[in-house]
Amino acid sequence: MTYHALCPRFLRATAGAFIAGVLMLAAGQPAMAESQHIDAAPAIDSAPSSFWDALDATPQNAWSQLRKSFAWDINALPPDARARVDKWIARYRQSPQNIASITREAKPWLAWIIQQVNARDLPGEIALLPFIESSFDPAARSHRGAAGLWQFMPRTGDALGLLRNGRYDGRLDVTASTQAALGYIESQAERWYGGDIALSLAAYNAGAGTVNKARRRAQRQGRGSDYWSLDLPGETMQYLPKLYAIAEIIGHPERYSVRLPDIGAAPAFAEIALDRPITLTRLSRRLDISSQRLAKLNPGALQNTLSPRDGSVLLVPREANRRTLTALAGADDSPAQATHRVESGDSLTAIAMRYDVSTRDLMRWNAIEQPRTLQPGQLLTLTDG
Repeated sequence: MTYHALCPRFLRATAGAFIAGVLMLAAGQPAMAESQHIDAAPAIDSAPSSFWDALDATPQNAWSQLRKSFAWDINALPPDARARVDKWIARYRQSPQNIASITREAKPWLAWIIQQVNARDLPGEIALLPFIESSFDPAARSHRGAAGLWQFMPRTGDALGLLRNGRYDGRLDVTASTQAALGYIESQAERWYGGDIALSLAAYNAGAGTVNKARRRAQRQGRGSDYWSLDLPGETMQYLPKLYAIAEIIGHPERYSVRLPDIGAAPAFAEIALDRPITLTRLSRRLDISSQRLAKLNPGALQNTLSPRDGSVLLVPREANRRTLTALAGADDSPAQATHRVESGDSLTAIAMRYDVSTRDLMRWNAIEQPRTLQPGQLLTLTDG
């Protein structure tokens, strides 16, 4: 396999013209359906350390890095806006264990997301948006169809270039969806709101059409057209107050009796760009890393396989990066040297999808005339010759 390691600040650049077209396409709808509310988050139990607690951490602190990048001043808010924020601070204070639980879920992702937010010179508070959207669960799904850390609806994800097929969902891919979300928020602010991030975040929640309509109505009534002056849908009215509130608590955890988990300033994972399909199960055995661990870092891989056809990038635990490079250099995981032992319930279509080959080629390489003739235990060749 040919590969190269990507730096932690790996960016998927998006052309301005493309973003503009995307924004026009998605203007009438929200990026996400509904937030995964913090009050629904599970409380912390006394169970042994979770998988994420095993991630290597450096002595530096991601929380201090995040606080340095905060740009909003809660004390500068108008009294009525401050009252809306204070309501959510009070509500969050009632369940400090939920805040601790969600921030623990952020452990593998937060440091990397902070880097991406800072690279775009966006307010650091935006790094906490997944707290509201998904409780930092990259596999979160809403009943309306939104999915991932940033809760993209299918149509919006498609418009932003987040590929979806039977083996991969870019909305669940943390690095791909994060770049899409930040680009979407940034471009909306620049294109329609004169750089106003608050209005762009409202549009991210409710749709630009809804926000623009509310602004026009406010202007006709002689009111301000900033976020805090608008009459918006109920969830959108609470969207920024929630984000302000959680940022205030993260900024002053001692004041609010919240204990935050230790999170290193360096990203908890490394990124490997692939040029051949790779199976997570085989890679986990080669690296002596649990398949569960790789799967949690690569939630976009729906069939346990990543392929460059999907634009997917392999994420591995940061401390395993050197071992990954050494192992990948010594073995090719492509179909050119692979076989598959048929198991009960296997079908040619599923096998072909798993190894990123065509069903027709699979039949030709194995002299199969009828797909239904597969037998458990049969050894299939995944290459021509």
